[in-house]
Amino acid sequence: MRFARSEGSFMVKLLRNVVLVLLLIVFISIVYNFRNRESNTVSALMASSVSSKEYKGVFIRDEEMILYSGNGVLSYNVADGGKVGSDTVIAEAYPSDEQLSIKRQKSVLQKELNILEKIQNPGTLESAQPASISEKIDESYRSLIYFRDMGNYEELKTVKDNLLVQLSTYQIMTDEVQGFDQKISDIKSEIAKLDAKSLSPTETVKAKRSAYFASYIDGYEEELSSKSLDKLTCDKIDEITDKKSTAPNVVGKLIDGYGWYLAIVADNSKKEYEIGNEVRLRFDSSAESYPAVIYDIRDEKPDRSLIIISCSKFNYELVQHRAEIVELITLVNGMEKCEGLKVPRDAIRFADVKEQYTDQNGMEQEKVKREKGVYIRKGEQVLFKKIKVIFEGSNYVLSEVQDDPEYLALYDDIMLEGVDKDDE
Repeated sequence: MRFARSEGSFMVKLLRNVVLVLLLIVFISIVYNFRNRESNTVSALMASSVSSKEYKGVFIRDEEMILYSGNGVLSYNVADGGKVGSDTVIAEAYPSDEQLSIKRQKSVLQKELNILEKIQNPGTLESAQPASISEKIDESYRSLIYFRDMGNYEELKTVKDNLLVQLSTYQIMTDEVQGFDQKISDIKSEIAKLDAKSLSPTETVKAKRSAYFASYIDGYEEELSSKSLDKLTCDKIDEITDKKSTAPNVVGKLIDGYGWYLAIVADNSKKEYEIGNEVRLRFDSSAESYPAVIYDIRDEKPDRSLIIISCSKFNYELVQHRAEIVELITLVNGMEKCEGLKVPRDAIRFADVKEQYTDQNGMEQEKVKREKGVYIRKGEQVLFKKIKVIFEGSNYVLSEVQDDPEYLALYDDIMLEGVDKDDE
């Protein structure tokens, strides 16, 4: 009987505790729902955004076409985007494709011969020490990785050749190989055989002045230049297509200097772009982004503006097209990526804020200023916090982080409801 009473007492206590827990859960739920109905909140957290849009871009450069007779097959001595001086040989015409093949083979063999002769040079071996060569190998290897990641393939070739010389020199010094005399002799013999089959070019094309070279020609060379910027219209930009000329007598063109322009047609009704804005350009054909400045804006219609962008960076990829899809990235404080406190647009309010200031007579005065901000909940208090918008998205903005306690801070509870929104 004593055991039965004890068991009954235990069950009563257990039941009472369960009831108390259930009541507590109900109470918390009621309070939570009440607070939620009163004001939904969201925490102010850090976020990042990139302000960018894609457009059709048309390249505008100062260019001069280079032509030849059209007889024979061209062999280029200058790569696209390469710089040439006055009388630099740009291309040579040969009577057949076979001569081009012979010229390419000789070029490869000559390069290999130059490297081997540099390795075999007594001065190279006498001045080198295993420890210093080992350090140079490590340095060249790091440079090789760096230029590969940067996409700088011209420097990559130079570093690769230097690394080959260093590795081979180290092998000779440590007696891993005896030398390359036989290899040098074989290569010279191959070059001599090719020389016997070689014919002189039937025509040589030289640069008339210092400039940059491109083999791409499309027929817009005279029409789209810095002198024609004032005549450009949105309709003209829409008409331009990217089509390389197939004329039989075309060699390429000379491009003046580094400076060039890009024209786009955009809806600038919200004044997203202004003259002097720093931007970055990213094209489908290139992994790089290009620093640029908005040079001119012409509003032809409320939602249709011609925007001219100026850029001075120049390389191979940029001379392969006339029109191309471009991602136009707007910089914020000089940075592509903008970071700040994320604020829902629905939470933004306007409030009259009192500010203290000292007048010309040294007297303390008070003025009321209309400020943009949000209401936050801090315990049982509702406070207005100012925001400094540095980026605008479709349904949110980013506010710059400020040390001033009057501004929104990290982890503040932003109120979405419960406060009447003032008219802007």
